Amino acid sequence: MKLWRWRRLSTPFGLWLLAGPQERLGFLGLSARTAGPDLEDFLRRQRLTVELKCDAHAHSQAARQLLEYAHGERRSWSLELEPHGTPFDLRVWQRLQAIPYGQTRSYGEIAAQLGHRGLARAVGGANGRNPLPIVVPCHRVLANSGLGGYSGGLAIKRRLLELEGVRCD
Repeated sequence: MKLWRWRRLSTPFGLWLLAGPQERLGFLGLSARTAGPDLEDFLRRQRLTVELKCDAHAHSQAARQLLEYAHGERRSWSLELEPHGTPFDLRVWQRLQAIPYGQTRSYGEIAAQLGHRGLARAVGGANGRNPLPIVVPCHRVLANSGLGGYSGGLAIKRRLLELEGVRCD
């Protein structure tokens, strides 16, 4: 059984939960209230059988970089990630990582980049399943009608975009 270490991280955006094997980040929960159940649900959906161990010093590099980002001091990542999802999810998440800091794309634009112009809803679904929000910046993907959804809630999505200089009227 694989060991996943987890820790909480206090940020200007609230209490986040970081988890993954060794120093690789496999999950980032943005809601203190739901992060634990969200992690368990994620592991169940991905059929990952892991031992979870709380370690206040785990994922120190990810914690440092996330805090730098939250304070407006970091625009890119240098982290080892361990994303788990369907092949389509992984392709979408790879595209999300190519969206530059301070810029946004629509679900339809991401679908077109993947060669599936009509799959904007599927891109939205992959965004919703993203276990590594912020690092895999699904907050930078907007609906044609406005912000769209966000697993961490629309208030945090708006704050993240504003941190990056994106106006959210």
